[in-house]
Amino acid sequence: MELAPICLFVYNRPDHTKRVLHALKQNKLSDESILYIFSDGSPEKSSISEKERILNVRQIIRDEKWCKTVIIEEIDSNNGLVDSIIKGVSKVIQKHGKIIVLEDDIVVSEYFLQYMNDALVKYADIEKVKQISGFSYPISEIPKQHSCYFLPITSTWGWATWSSVWNEIDFECKAFNPKTLDTFLFNFYGSYNYSKLLKKQMVGGRAESWGIKFYFNVFIQNGLVLYPDISLVQNIGWDNSGNHKTYYKLYPSLDFIDKYKIDVFPDLKIKKEYINLNVTFLKRTNSRLAKVLKVIKNIF
Repeated sequence: MELAPICLFVYNRPDHTKRVLHALKQNKLSDESILYIFSDGSPEKSSISEKERILNVRQIIRDEKWCKTVIIEEIDSNNGLVDSIIKGVSKVIQKHGKIIVLEDDIVVSEYFLQYMNDALVKYADIEKVKQISGFSYPISEIPKQHSCYFLPITSTWGWATWSSVWNEIDFECKAFNPKTLDTFLFNFYGSYNYSKLLKKQMVGGRAESWGIKFYFNVFIQNGLVLYPDISLVQNIGWDNSGNHKTYYKLYPSLDFIDKYKIDVFPDLKIKKEYINLNVTFLKRTNSRLAKVLKVIKNIF
């Protein structure tokens, strides 16, 4: 099969970038894949140290041949994460018809690319499937059978999609109406306040999230997303090094099994018990998080 290109977005975190690239290189299909790296530039008022970190990142992405083909695009100005993702993905996906997307804090397991490419082929012609996620919440009650399952919610931690899906996304979200939005369903059965995040993004872009716009579009189309029964990615950015600092060191660091392989792909069917398990996990996790944030707010 024709492998999907990988699109990696980097900025000013050299250590994270190096770990992400080394993990990607260990993948079984990396030596057959095309890797596009988009390196965002510095804002006008950047400090000298920030500019140095960006230069270090740009040296690292050239240090080794991380995949069969590596195509690097360095941006002189600072696009920011939202524009970088939208512009970069759009550029690559129009050329190849499908894409695998990573950011500079997402370390992948050894069979991540195999899973992504297998799923992209299997579900390519099923309109209801909008995205493939490499991430899963650590829910012990879900059987670990080297398989996967569907949820009606998107992911931004290592994912893939097709041009047929991406081209339909309206990133202006013209269909958004806070008065008619079913907030209970949009908030994944009340497990997280996604509607608040969407409203913040729609009013002046204050949430700095392309992902919430993607999710809204998938939601109004009743789309589904494929998740592995064990996470094939690990977010190493919970160290106060990224743009979204509020939750760093508060959200659980999720482990994954480096050599875990997904080789069972289900038919298009939702397991309600898996939805319930994810909802319960998110409610429990976000409840703990809210309590910690409240304490911190009261202290400071």
